[in-house]
Amino acid sequence: MKVKTILVSQPEPKVEHSPYSQLEEKQKVKIDFRPFIHVEGVDAKDVRHQKIDLANFTAIILTSRNSVDHFFRVAEEMRFKVPDSMKYFCQSEAVAYYLQKYVVYRKRKIYVGKRNFTELAPLIKKYKDEKFLLPSSDILKSDVPDTLDSLKVNWTRGVFYKTVVSDLSDLKDVYYDILAFFSPSGIESLFKNFPDFQQNNTRIAVFGNTTQKAAEEAGLRIDILAPTPDTPSMTMALEKYIVEVNGKK
Repeated sequence: MKVKTILVSQPEPKVEHSPYSQLEEKQKVKIDFRPFIHVEGVDAKDVRHQKIDLANFTAIILTSRNSVDHFFRVAEEMRFKVPDSMKYFCQSEAVAYYLQKYVVYRKRKIYVGKRNFTELAPLIKKYKDEKFLLPSSDILKSDVPDTLDSLKVNWTRGVFYKTVVSDLSDLKDVYYDILAFFSPSGIESLFKNFPDFQQNNTRIAVFGNTTQKAAEEAGLRIDILAPTPDTPSMTMALEKYIVEVNGKK
């Protein structure tokens, strides 16, 4: 069956001429965006209940933009003035760049990994005498605590925000040829919103091993998988599939 419509379970890209808009134009398909999950902040009172005192830490480990936003939000709610001496360990350049929203970059001690959390490990190990705080979601990939434990550093995890299933009830009678997922939480959201979901002719696209596993465990048939050596991005995987079934190049 030909592909005419795609629903991407993420927010719409804010940049002009995104790979999705190029795919839409080139392959003459309609692409909609709808986050299947969203983030909600944990208030300062709940953070205190986790026995976290921000004054006890000398370094912050930041794995995402959400962790940056919610660390500074909680600090403000607690009326805690983050000292200039605080060290920031950012998982990627994108996270470090986003940190500039809150601090004067050139005046702070900021250490940046490449992309994966394990690539940040040597920098953390170099400063093993610091007291590290990891502001995180309630959902955390196991490689983060495993890596920190292996380094034998003094670190504490604080749940500063939570991943919450979005209300998709308005999509109940809407049909898409392809649904694209990027996390196990997205798969969970699909079935929480639509417990009786039947795949039928809907094609499922997944990004990453954990998303693939969640989809398979939910009984879904996976038609499009990324990343692969040939299709390292979701848009490339979608285009390859569309070309195969629609016959357009």
